[in-house]
Order: sequence, then structure tokens, then C-alpha cells
Amino acid sequence: MNILISEKVLKALNNNQAVVALESTIISHGMPYPQNVQVALQVEKIIEEEGAVPATIGIINGVAIIGLNKEEIEAFGQRKDILKVSRRDLPYVLSQKKWGATTVAATMILAQKAGIEVFVTGGIGGVHRLGNETFDISADLKELSQTNTTVVCAGVKAILDLKLTLEYLETMGVSVLGYKSNNLAAFYSTDSGLPLDYRMETVQEIANFIKTKRVFKIDGGILISNPIPKKDEIPNEEINKYIEIALKLAQEKNIKGKDITPFLLANIAVLTKQKSLNANIKLIYNNAKLGAQIAKELSKLS
Repeated sequence: MNILISEKVLKALNNNQAVVALESTIISHGMPYPQNVQVALQVEKIIEEEGAVPATIGIINGVAIIGLNKEEIEAFGQRKDILKVSRRDLPYVLSQKKWGATTVAATMILAQKAGIEVFVTGGIGGVHRLGNETFDISADLKELSQTNTTVVCAGVKAILDLKLTLEYLETMGVSVLGYKSNNLAAFYSTDSGLPLDYRMETVQEIANFIKTKRVFKIDGGILISNPIPKKDEIPNEEINKYIEIALKLAQEKNIKGKDITPFLLANIAVLTKQKSLNANIKLIYNNAKLGAQIAKELSKLS
């Protein structure tokens, strides 16, 4: 098997310590260098300060590394030939011994194989706007329906169709939990206005939910919607204006497929004079803290 678990992560798993998985696409495709590396290392630091062990996941020369070291994270931040890897891409990147940055879907797969329950990201992919016509739907959603990983995020990326995404998750039987919120978080904004079925007030409640699902052997992921702190948000009405401009630009340039998300995020950052990038960073830090707390509580129940 083309998987290498770092000594630190393996030791934590064997000792039933809290471990939190992290993706690598956010490093290679989500932010400019050197900010991407700085954020990645700060996320790991936050997780460590909460008493958990971070496990950033990426593929190097066809080997999936569970727990990239600082030098490897630095390399992911600078290399230009790193492929963006989802479920369908994993066999190619592994067999052809390529470098690959894991998306939400691929990180979930590899985290489950390593025995890591909790995974922290920024926002998940979903149904793209006009997805009911184009069928452009992120593989993240199908992965959540079948892979046993708990994903902590600030909801669905705001560039997507949040309502259709939530409908899709419901159809696929994915449990979506709102942390101290009745509604789905909207990435840059705290509240999408879309109601969720389950609100959780404490990490203990979330940990008990996860354990119950696993004990009953109900396969599939769990999505934790953790709103960006109010002081760091960009209100829906403000950010949506910039999203519409970026979407129009993408249409004019015929940007599609896996290139669309990084294109939109980069252009929105320019349009907002980096305000959206700052919000993105703050929500990731917020998710890292919650994810570590959940993982730590879950380790007590195991």
C-alpha cells in the first residue's frame, strides 16, 4: 500500500491520542506563497495547542504521506507541478509516482485508511451554481455519503449553490451538524439562512454523535458546520456582489472543472482587496481549534 504514516502520527494513533487530518490542496492551490505555508504551519500549531496531533496529508512521488513535515509542507507551498487530487485521481497519481495535493474527498479517503476520524478544512465543495443544468457537482459530496470521516468546515464554499448542496447532502443521508448555530454556515459569512436539522452546543455532544454513528456501523461521513467568527465575516450581501463578478469572468474565460474553484477564490481575493483571503484564513484557524477539541473529546470516549 502506498501510504506512509509519520512516526509522530503513528505513535499518537497507537496511543489513542487525538489526531486531526488536514488537506494539502489549500497549500498548493488555495493561497499564494509564502502565505500558504505560514497558514498551514499555524493551523498545525493551533491543533497542537489544543492537545491534538496534526496530520497534514499529501502525496509525494506516488506515496501518500499522513503527516507531512515542515520541509514537505514548504515544498507543497512552492512547487508548480503538483496535481489536485480527488477520488478519481488517486490511482493515477499513486501509480505514476506523481506529487499530489489532496482535496476534501481524497483527504477523507486517506484519513479513513490511516484510522483518523476528524478532518479539518476551510469549506467543502458542492453543487455549482447552475448545477441543475451542468451537473457540475463536487466529488466531496458523494465522498461524505460513503467515507467514515468527520469533516469540520465553515460550511460550503460561498461560490457554490448552497441550497442545492444542502439538498444533495440530505438526499445522500449525510448528517450535517450546526455548531452553536441553527443554520448552515456560508464560508465567508456566518449564516446562509438555510436551516439545519441538528444543532450542537458542545464538543461533547458532537463526540457522542460520532461515536454513536460508528458503534451502529452507519457508514458515511459527518459534516460539522462551524461559522466563521462574527468579527471576521464578510456579510452575504457584500460578498455575493464580488462572487457574481468573478463568476461572469470565469464564464467569459471558459474556466471549468477543477480549475473553477481556485480561479474564483483568487479573483474574489483581488476584488475584495484581500479581505476574502483574510476571512478564509480566520475561518480555517477557527475550524482547526474546534476540530482538535472534537478529536480530543472523541479520544476520551474510545
